[in-house]
This record gives sequence, C-alpha cells and structure tokens, in this order.
Amino acid sequence: MGSRQVSDWQGMNVTVAGLGVSGVSAARALAGLGARVTVVDGGAGETHEARAAELAAAGVVVRLGDAQTLPDGTDLVVTSPGWKPSSPLFAAAAAAGVDVVGDVEIAWRLRGPDAAPWLAITGTNGKTTTTRMLASILTAAGLRTAAIGNIGTPIIDVVLGDERYDVLAVELSSYQLHWAPSLRAHSAAVLNLAPDHLDWHGSMEAYAADKGRIYEGNTVACVYNAADPATEQLVRAADVEEGCRAIGFTLGTPGPSQLGVVEGILVDRAFVADRHKQAQELAEVADVNPPAPHNIANALAAAALARAFGVEPAAVRDGLRAFRPDAHRIEHVAEVEGVAYVDDSKATNTHAAEASLAAYEPIVWIAGGLAKGATFDELVTASAKRLRGVVLIGADRALIREALARHAPEVPVVDLERTDTGAMSAAVREAASLARPGDTVLLAPACASMDMFTNYNERGEAFAEAVRALADEHA
Repeated sequence: MGSRQVSDWQGMNVTVAGLGVSGVSAARALAGLGARVTVVDGGAGETHEARAAELAAAGVVVRLGDAQTLPDGTDLVVTSPGWKPSSPLFAAAAAAGVDVVGDVEIAWRLRGPDAAPWLAITGTNGKTTTTRMLASILTAAGLRTAAIGNIGTPIIDVVLGDERYDVLAVELSSYQLHWAPSLRAHSAAVLNLAPDHLDWHGSMEAYAADKGRIYEGNTVACVYNAADPATEQLVRAADVEEGCRAIGFTLGTPGPSQLGVVEGILVDRAFVADRHKQAQELAEVADVNPPAPHNIANALAAAALARAFGVEPAAVRDGLRAFRPDAHRIEHVAEVEGVAYVDDSKATNTHAAEASLAAYEPIVWIAGGLAKGATFDELVTASAKRLRGVVLIGADRALIREALARHAPEVPVVDLERTDTGAMSAAVREAASLARPGDTVLLAPACASMDMFTNYNERGEAFAEAVRALADEHA
C-alpha cells in the first residue's frame, strides 16, 4: 500500500473506532476529503455528547454506546491506538474482509508528493524526550520541523495542515506501529525494549515485533541501542531499502558505525568520512539536560537520527543545549537541608525506574502504584546498593516491599497505607526523615498512577507541591 490521493477517499465508507483525540482528528479529516464517516464508541456522558455534536456538524455520524458492531457497508476501519486487536469490532471487520488501520497509517497515506521525511522513534522508555531532543537539534540546524505522533498535535492534522516542514520528528507507540503497515521512515530508532503493554499485545514477542515495524522500509539509517541486543535483532530482521545502515549508540567508546561517549564527549563514528579512523565530536555530556545515563543514551539516539539526515555537529550541540525536558521526567524540584528532591513520576514501569535509580546515589526511593502485572525482583537487585531507604505508596506496594525483603533486607522501608490526597505529602515527609545531606529523594514509582491520581502528571505535581511545602518550612 502506498500513499493515497485525496480523490481516493471520495465516497468511501469509513468507520472510526474511538472518540478520543486521534479519532476525532481522523473523522474530521476524512469527512473533509469526502469520505462517509461513522464514529463508534462505547462511552457516554457530557464529553462524548459534546464531541459527537461537533462531529455531526461536520457531517460525521456518531454512534455512542455500541463499539462492537461494524456498520453496514464499511470499506475501512480507522482505530484509535488504545483499542486492542482482539476487539469484537475488528473481528467483525476481519470476517467482512475490511482492513483495520490507525491514524498514523492514514497520515502516511495522506502525505503529498513533496511531503517532509519522517525521522521516527519508538522504545519502551524515553520516546518523548528523544523526539523532543531531535526536534530541538533539527531546529538548531535551521530546519522547519515539529515533534509529532504520540505527542502534541494529532499527526493527521500536521500532515494536512498549511505549514510546510523540512522534516518531522515522529514519536510512535507500539499501538500505533501495530496499525501502520505502510509506514516507511527516512530513518528510525528503537531506544530499548522491556516488557510493557503485554496485555494489549499478548506476548513479549508480539510487542517487540510491533516495535520493529518502525524499521521496515527505512532508507538511510536504522538506529539501535548497542546495550540492548533485542533492538539490534529487530534491525537484522527488518526489510530495508538497499544502502540503509545499522547505526548503534552506546554509553561507552563507540566502534565503527556507532555513536558513543569518550572522556565526557559525545562522539560520532558513523557519519564520518573514514569510520575506522575518525571520530567527530558532537557535544559534551554536560550539554545534556539532565546528564543522567539514560538521558545521555536518548541524546545519542537523537543525534544519530539528526546526523542521518545530514545535520552538522554544531547543531547537535546547540540543540542539546537548548533542550528542556518535559515536566516529571527526572526533574529537579528543590534542595532542602542538603537533600535533592527529583520528580520522575513518568517512570511508570520497572525499566524506566531502573534507569532513573541508576542516575543517583544514595537514594531515598518513593515507589508504588499500579504494577500492571510487573515484578520487581530484578529492579530491586540492580538498585539495592544505591538505596538509603524506601517509602512505598499505592495499591500494589506490597509487591515492591516483598522484593525488597528478598533482595535488600537491610534497607529501611516505610509502608504507607493511606491513599487519600495527602498521601504524597506524607511520603515526602517520611523520605525526608530517612535522607541525609548529599542524598537524593527520588520519585520513580515503577508503577502506573491511576490508583491514586488521574495520571502521572498529577502524581508528579503532588510530589513537587509537597517538596515545596517542605522547603518553605526550612526557609
């Protein structure tokens, strides 16, 4: 399947699954191109009714309360990312011989003949940070760009918008990649692979395979993590254009066709004239904000994609210096009585939390929430020597407490049963009582937040507010 011309949508019967942001975007766009669009959603309530009314004004039929029945005459189903492949609607589509695709696939098909190339990024953790780093580097190079996909403006809106771009930095989730069979990026990176969303994909193998789709048809570079062999294996399995190169990144000294770190300098041995002899300096580790190991890896991946697009070394340096991470990603909140307080509420799984814990020592760790089926033995084993103490919150905190008892029995643990709005304030105060000057109190929950908070942002804000209140008391 290749790009589809606008005229191809005229009169097509399209069913859009889901009334979320991407579903509304797809429905509006396709209706505007002449498709007959029906949106199905099992939800109800004021928000759904309001969105339905807005779409109805644009000529879209919205069917609320039934997300399982395929409308008669459907030619194509466009799904929102979160819908599981096992959904009854998709089974009905398969039985009727109807394709199911996602909004990324639609955006790819709608690109014009002079469309901006895509530099695509996926991975279990670090996607958003790396995508925004890449956009900052591309901007520093004087290129018109935007960070899109799983972040920011819906991807279809960008593709159909009036603004022209030279290149796009595109974050893609495993959900989006599952439903994007035609995607062919200029260059792409898989940052890392760890068990996540297995309830959606069904197995680790299926999850990895969907991540690996990002490499299919790449034309210039497939960027992989040299410390994560599974990402290199995905490159080896990919069907790419002739001449496309495998480019590794490493926190150690890089080999040929790699980017890495030498004596505090980010260096490139991939995009240089003689890869066996030369290394191009790109930036200093100190230019990466914050310079935690996993964030340096993010910077190297972003640099590799930028260099694959022809960006000069100075722009890599300037882009990294200009980059500011989003909130709740290893964000320094304050220092109180010689103790640093760091908010990494975005560390919602064990892989992300392990990377965060590796950046500091000694640590008083605030953890817990919804485990989503995760186990914590490997995380605790890897991090035990760094821990001054642990404060546990949330519904599945017992799983972490048991792992600590098995692998770090000497580490003091405070187990907070309360789940009210003041629980985070109590957690911060307990952590402060365990910490000593020079320590870091680190919120890296290794769990989802929805047992106590609306999302990880609200959890991070609660932490920051509690830290600021503590700072005021000691001012």
